[in-house]
Amino acid sequence: MLPLFANVILAMYEVKLVLLLLQQMCVFLVIAWLMSKTRLFIPLMQVTVRLPHKLLCYVTFAIFCIMGSWFSLNIADSLANTRAIGAAIGGLLGGPLVGGLVGLTGGLHRYSLGGMTALSCMASTITEGLLGGLMHSWLFKTGRPDRIFSPLTAGAITFVAELLQMVIILLIARPFQDALHLVQNIAAPMTITNSLGAAMFMRILLDKRAMFEKYTSAFSAVALKVAASTEGILRQGFNEENSLKVAQVLYAELKTGAVAITDREKLLAFTGTGDDHHLPGKGISSLHTLRAIATGEVVYADGNEVPYCCSIHPDCKLGSTLVIPLRGENQRVIGTIKLYEAKNRLFSSINRTLGEGIAQLLSAQILAGKFEQQKTLLTQAEIKLLHAQVNPHFLFNALNTLLAVIRRDQEQAGRLVQYLSTFFRKNLQRPSEIVTLADEIEHVNAYLQIEKARFQAQLTVQMQIPLELAHHQLPAFSLQPIVENAIKHGTSQLLGTGKIVIQARRVAAHLLLTIEDNAGLYQPQTDSKGLGMTLVDKRLRAQFGDNYGISIHCEQEKFTRIYLRLPLEEAC
Repeated sequence: MLPLFANVILAMYEVKLVLLLLQQMCVFLVIAWLMSKTRLFIPLMQVTVRLPHKLLCYVTFAIFCIMGSWFSLNIADSLANTRAIGAAIGGLLGGPLVGGLVGLTGGLHRYSLGGMTALSCMASTITEGLLGGLMHSWLFKTGRPDRIFSPLTAGAITFVAELLQMVIILLIARPFQDALHLVQNIAAPMTITNSLGAAMFMRILLDKRAMFEKYTSAFSAVALKVAASTEGILRQGFNEENSLKVAQVLYAELKTGAVAITDREKLLAFTGTGDDHHLPGKGISSLHTLRAIATGEVVYADGNEVPYCCSIHPDCKLGSTLVIPLRGENQRVIGTIKLYEAKNRLFSSINRTLGEGIAQLLSAQILAGKFEQQKTLLTQAEIKLLHAQVNPHFLFNALNTLLAVIRRDQEQAGRLVQYLSTFFRKNLQRPSEIVTLADEIEHVNAYLQIEKARFQAQLTVQMQIPLELAHHQLPAFSLQPIVENAIKHGTSQLLGTGKIVIQARRVAAHLLLTIEDNAGLYQPQTDSKGLGMTLVDKRLRAQFGDNYGISIHCEQEKFTRIYLRLPLEEAC
């Protein structure tokens, strides 16, 4: 009867001890849950590889290990505790080195507290950290690193670690009878509590990781959808029409109360709650917007800590706003994106973060649009410069030729006047247009007919342009500068007859144009003499890519062959 009663008393004691240890464990789990709400927890949600993350892992779990001993329960000149949770999980997440250091730190702290099991507990704590680290390495080597974050793995490792601790206590602690009595009292409570606590700690970590991945996935999906839907809109110009298109996309995807876009002076677009009085074209009156433009900082008025009141209508239903600057060249603020929520709704954190990311995306679009606009203006200026260089020289020669022809052949003079008219009309009317090959050939032919009248029998021209290629497109003013170079720096220098051959052919999916002269006098130009050919090459590469443009093949005093490679694009 007495042994049975003793067993009941022992069982009740063990249950009480389990409950006390569970109470202590709950404190640690609450601390872990609070930590999961901070940025410090983020590196722990992935396998620790980088040195800063290993250091953070060591510090975090060394503190847990020390706290496990600090708040322990005194049992027969020893301590019942939850120290094993910090050591085992520190090793499991950080590897053998981190686990060993966590165990050493926690073990030294336990040794400093003294008692019959001080040495054995120090040794067992180091062993627990190393055991978790070895499991970390084994899971890596077997290609199963995802198992590191399994609550079952954490619980099993801690269970084995606690069994090892009991064995070490029996091997080292003296007197043996006291050590045996201690192990009989604390083995079951500590094994259960530490194993359960480690599994629950890993569960908190795993839930935080899943939430973070879900949040990131949602963020990425919305961001990509917004990026795809707004791609290129603001490149066409930062104005009311394009801003409204972007505002409508943001309103649909972010599901906020309203979206507005402004420049530095006025509202460009507004959609959502309050669109009856937030009218595009009106000057900016919101102090929050003016502050964001002036300081270049994001302004968040939640209607609580930072008061918000519509500056236009006192009965406006909007209760909070997030104002994000849009930036142009040299990070200068060129406008804002404003997200609103109604008075009965709060801003979600994803919308706040997304808003800032989208503002950067749209700023890049605006900047790219301005760059393309400036690039186009520069190209047009270069073409006009080329016209200014070519036309006076050509006109002077053409008029002299016309004067000579009038004296001997008035009918031919009339045709030359017509060719001259065609040449200058096409020069002036289409410097930046895309034209058909037939139209470009007509321009070149007008030029060549005038040059043939000038050089007479000393210049012959052959054109080999298949009809099926005549409708394909190319930038205007692509051939004439090349043909002019061939005459001016080639055939005009010959004593004999100069010959110009212009050919078009299809090569795979490309249009290949060839301008060949029989002089073979080409020399690479480093000054303005090569301006025409250089500009044509730059335009083709800028419009179609570096796989297209001009290439040159010259055999001195035999021929110079200029190739223009373009994509095959048919006229609409």
